[in-house]
Amino acid sequence: MTGNPEFGRQVVFGRRQGHKLRPQRQALMRDLLPQIGIDLENAADTIEPRALFAPGTKEVWLEIGFGAGEHLAWQAARHPDIGFIGCEPFLNGVAALLDQVATQNLSNVRIFPDDARLLIARLGGGGINRLCLLFPDPWPKKRHNKRRIVSTTNVARFADIMAAGGEFRFATDHAEYGRWTLQKFLAEPRFHWLAERPGDWRERPGDWPETRYEGKAREAGRAPMFLRFKRLAR
Repeated sequence: MTGNPEFGRQVVFGRRQGHKLRPQRQALMRDLLPQIGIDLENAADTIEPRALFAPGTKEVWLEIGFGAGEHLAWQAARHPDIGFIGCEPFLNGVAALLDQVATQNLSNVRIFPDDARLLIARLGGGGINRLCLLFPDPWPKKRHNKRRIVSTTNVARFADIMAAGGEFRFATDHAEYGRWTLQKFLAEPRFHWLAERPGDWRERPGDWPETRYEGKAREAGRAPMFLRFKRLAR
């Protein structure tokens, strides 16, 4: 992500693809992504999240930067009545999630293969029931802090698109970014920190699976932080 906080602009920072995709995943990008991908060029000016899914969908959850997609696919498999939107600008991650969607026959997943802020700028208000931002790039150098996805502007926009009673989930293995995020959310009156005990931020809820990135962070001696915020009705 880049430092431009404005929604509606392409703000991906760095290259969008790493190693060459295997033929099977190239085929998924060619054949499956057009079926479940969100195309802003051909979408309405304002996108209602629930309209992207089958009738009867109870809620819509959004994950920003889903990486290889293991958390999103895990949740989608266990909640078939919930629609899942995953945003990821890096094509290797998109292909990895497509592989899981195909293998597990997940019909409740939609993918936006670009910077999440481009999509968020078009979402109708109050349509997201849960928003997940798990282990985003911390941009640790002070001169790069402006590139962080968590900013005053973005937190306000997250509140705009979330339904009252919805939950924002954040995880990081970078302590300073965790403090930064807590400060930004506490400054937004539409969010309430859900911590009940002093050590809550060290504990991942049971319905939140460990990702490979989290496992690697623990192996390296970095303790993850888990923050949960409720979207208030105001």
